[in-house]
Amino acid sequence: MTASHTSLSVAQCLQQALSQGLARVDAQILLLFALARPLHDRAWLLAHDTELLNEAQQHRWDQALQRRLRGEPVAYITGHKDFFGLTLNVDARVLDPRPDTEILVEWALALLPAGQAARVLDLGTGSGAVALALQHQRPAACVTAVDASSDALAVASANALRLNLPVKCVLSHWMDKVPGPFELIVSNPPYVADGDPHLAALTYEPLQALTSGADGLDDIRQIIAQAPSRLAAGGWLLLEHGWDQAAPVQSLLREAGFVQVQSRRDLGGHERCTGAVMPV
Repeated sequence: MTASHTSLSVAQCLQQALSQGLARVDAQILLLFALARPLHDRAWLLAHDTELLNEAQQHRWDQALQRRLRGEPVAYITGHKDFFGLTLNVDARVLDPRPDTEILVEWALALLPAGQAARVLDLGTGSGAVALALQHQRPAACVTAVDASSDALAVASANALRLNLPVKCVLSHWMDKVPGPFELIVSNPPYVADGDPHLAALTYEPLQALTSGADGLDDIRQIIAQAPSRLAAGGWLLLEHGWDQAAPVQSLLREAGFVQVQSRRDLGGHERCTGAVMPV
């Protein structure tokens, strides 16, 4: 240990982070990362709270803590994010997958009978989170993942390969390169309005994956316009959107001729996903 380095215990590191405003779960994950331990092993921290960090661990902790305090997502710092039972590799080329997006996956799974070779399309796949979760839970499905960013698609393809899940990755602007038909189309598209003040806190994430015109609905309009020519009769379109966008998204779907228009609530009680059926 060099004279210039003060070694902290596990408990002291966590307290240091909490005192600077970090959420406890973020602090725990970053500390496990600094200690090169499995990121889900939070019980280990409790059992070893008096253990001192060595110099290399202390350095990694200091670096990770500073990056998080500057607003960088935990997933970018560790390079990993757990989503629907899968551990994904993520970095600044893709959005950090949110827990609320698991609502979209749960709804999609409820519409996909196990054992059926349904054709499923995930638009704007990013890290591949939604497509890979669906393929993992429904091995018989034929899942295609689309993104307009070759960087994002490289992340999704690498995750599919590492997880040994046969998702087909296609470089395309929405449905331009995927003729269909599909029984199910899902998307977590950009839906933040261009001038939204919340963007200031999201500077580490790719802007093109977040914003979508003056009202945040430009990409959703494009998807709804393309979907009727790609969906099988009776097929579903499911869209994630902003907490206050359910009503306009429902209106867009009805105007496009969709039926059974409905929304699902997220963990905070907001209507976060809206879906509808292509009439037979």
